[in-house]
Amino acid sequence: MDSRAVDPQSIRNVTIAGEPAETARVVRRLLHGYTEGRSATVVHRAPGDVECMIRVAELSSHAPIADLERSIRVADGTVVVLNAAMASAARLETILRMADDHQVARLCLVTGLDHPAADFDRCVRAITETRGARPLTLHLPLGVGPGFTGVIDLVPMWALEPMAAEFYGGRWQVAEQWYRHLVAAVTEQDDGDPEDARGPRRIPPEELHDRIRSVTRLGEAVPVLCDTARHGGDIDALPDAIVRYLPSPMLVCQPEHALDY
Repeated sequence: MDSRAVDPQSIRNVTIAGEPAETARVVRRLLHGYTEGRSATVVHRAPGDVECMIRVAELSSHAPIADLERSIRVADGTVVVLNAAMASAARLETILRMADDHQVARLCLVTGLDHPAADFDRCVRAITETRGARPLTLHLPLGVGPGFTGVIDLVPMWALEPMAAEFYGGRWQVAEQWYRHLVAAVTEQDDGDPEDARGPRRIPPEELHDRIRSVTRLGEAVPVLCDTARHGGDIDALPDAIVRYLPSPMLVCQPEHALDY
């Protein structure tokens, strides 16, 4: 039996909330390569070669409101799965509000971007209009519906220039606008030198990760990622984001929370 001690700072207790079929796919992907069958724990080697333990629970958006609230209240962090093809996601918006009420850090994962009815902007607007849920768009989809081919990861995008600017063509200008919105959202509370003219291109990715982590753990913002697993995308993008931005049990204040579910 493996008796190695586990650093509590490396643990993430996360609840995946959404439509049952969507959450099941997300959980299967999180468990990819680690287990046979269903399990509640993933050992993930995070950026920086740090081994982290992600404990996963599923939560159906169809559950009674009282059950939804209890499950959210005891979570350390929540991933809300939004299907871009759904015209309305009232229950998922309710989950976002509940998480805000109980000071639970949140991520959003947008799925179904290859569906003919997909509308990424509608998902972002829905989050924006939800009380206490300011979106931080980290992924910009390249096309939607049958034309969806992947995403631009906005955090490190300047490290790819100028090669990526040539590769993505006109989409690069749109990505630049979204990137500037992201930077503005995580720096607007800075008390630094107002004369600091450092432009967004000069913000190192690790510093941007730190800023996103800070506002996410405080509940001030909700990072938004896109699901690209079926299009050859980075399958580690979601677990990386869980480890980077969601808190360990040691950073959660609510007395209901513990190291184990």
